[in-house]
Amino acid sequence: MGLFLLKRLAQIIPVLLIISFIVFALVFIAGNPVALMLPDDASQEDIAQLTASLGLDKPFIVQYGHYLLNLVQGDFGESFRYSTSALPLVLERLPATLELAIAAMIIAVTVAIPLGIWSATQQNTPLDLLASGGAVLGKAMPNFWLGIMLILLFSVTLGWLPVSGRGTFAHLLLPAITLATGIAAEITRLLRSNMIEILNQDYIRTAKSKGIRNLFVVYKHAFRNSLIPLITITALQTSTVVGGTLITETVFSWPGLGQLLIQAVNTRDMAIVQACVFVIAILVILMNLLADILYRLLDPRIKYD
Repeated sequence: MGLFLLKRLAQIIPVLLIISFIVFALVFIAGNPVALMLPDDASQEDIAQLTASLGLDKPFIVQYGHYLLNLVQGDFGESFRYSTSALPLVLERLPATLELAIAAMIIAVTVAIPLGIWSATQQNTPLDLLASGGAVLGKAMPNFWLGIMLILLFSVTLGWLPVSGRGTFAHLLLPAITLATGIAAEITRLLRSNMIEILNQDYIRTAKSKGIRNLFVVYKHAFRNSLIPLITITALQTSTVVGGTLITETVFSWPGLGQLLIQAVNTRDMAIVQACVFVIAILVILMNLLADILYRLLDPRIKYD
């Protein structure tokens, strides 16, 4: 296990290098941001001088080399909008995004696990069709539309919850539900299909024939054996959560990475964009690594060679 973790940690380095190259290339293709950093009446000489001082007049490979050198030192450059280093600003917004993401995952798993088990044990009944239909509907609804509908209902019409901002549990509830809906739908569908397959296995029928209570069979034997794919889909949903925060945080004015990244893209603040994408990539990689560790803890038969 220790050797496996060392290998996985070593694999993170080339992955981050590839991500850094892709992000830098996209930023390079987006064009010179100097025009946005100067007043509208700036002369061509001013633009050329600032471009040269920032090193943006050099070839692509030279700029990328300087970028990598600074990256190793934790320097993503300075945000021209905020006039401060990009990385500290991104890390300052990170706790808000983690709070929203964790709350959404808790809601999604809390709803999806009982619903998926219940749907599998009541297969082809009206209750199963209702749960399956709800899962399909939850997956089909876009985050921005669902968020707006929740705001109209619970904030504008009923006045129960605040429209935007962060600070209390009431502020967290609507954006977390918005983000959790699609994730819960995906987990419910996967868990239902996996549970149905497991419940038709011979060892489940043997356990039932011995007179073991159905509730014990379902949760002790069937659900336990479905945990590995459940962890897999939950880990894969990390990228979905990250993508969802970009829209959800914008809709609810949640002061996290998503809102910061959208604003940075709109203003072409490339230092912020690069730092945000890099931090998000590390979070996704670490979640996948955590999933691999949980596999081994849940099933000791799994070997990492």
